Amino acid sequence: MTILDLLNQSANRLSEAGVADPRREAASLLAFALDKAPAFLIAHPEYELTDDEAARFDGLMARRANREPFQYITEQQEFYGLDFEVTPDVLIPRPETEILVEEAIRELNKLNELNTLRELTVCEIGVGSGCITVSILQNVPAATAIATDISEKAIGVAMRNATSHRIADRLTFIEGDLFAGVTEKFDMIVSNPPYIPDADLTDMQKEVRDFEPHSALFAGADGLDIIRRIVNEAPEHLNRGGLLLIEIGFGQSKVLGDLVDPSIWSKPEFLPDLQSIDRVLKVRLR
Repeated sequence: MTILDLLNQSANRLSEAGVADPRREAASLLAFALDKAPAFLIAHPEYELTDDEAARFDGLMARRANREPFQYITEQQEFYGLDFEVTPDVLIPRPETEILVEEAIRELNKLNELNTLRELTVCEIGVGSGCITVSILQNVPAATAIATDISEKAIGVAMRNATSHRIADRLTFIEGDLFAGVTEKFDMIVSNPPYIPDADLTDMQKEVRDFEPHSALFAGADGLDIIRRIVNEAPEHLNRGGLLLIEIGFGQSKVLGDLVDPSIWSKPEFLPDLQSIDRVLKVRLR
């Protein structure tokens, strides 16, 4: 079967399965199956797949038609200009998380300009794929980091990403719940914790509901169980004036604004995403 015929057939199959943008997804999967650039499909619509190529593509299509996320099928996702390995053991990196990374890099660079002789220190709670800390360390050579996660398998993924991006010598991993095992103080603590209310599970896309790790997504009745713990425990692990940056969910900024103790923290700032939704909580230890 030719590329053109296969794309038409596959787009229909994905459309019937409820996959958004089925033509684009079919083309991306086919390019991946053929190990070719997407431009190859456009330039060679008459190309006839070999039996092995067709079988490989059919296997990939079956997984996507079952609504398995594209990123888990290809085991990769771009984030902040870098390519990351992703598996079902970790959350798929999202563009909105880049807001947190951008702010972390900006603040660390400001701190480095004030004191170029001191090593900057960062702690990430819930490292997952490692996309946050790896991106920060890639862009702030003066920084080192410690990253924690309750999942041994997630840490394995993050370790491989740290190694592939050549910052593993500046990153230490600790397996444990939040700050368990962490004894140091840091200039900055960052986290993209679970923040979705448990009741929202039934409304999630099948790709999220059935494939992504629930422990990285859901956090109690209001979604704030883990964030509360981080806000309460972080002061013990921050240098004076240190920053806490946490990704948050829709509608949570008001509650979090009231949660932050003004005797401990500066007035909270909330950084919006491209849809003007408050996406990152930013507070500084007094």
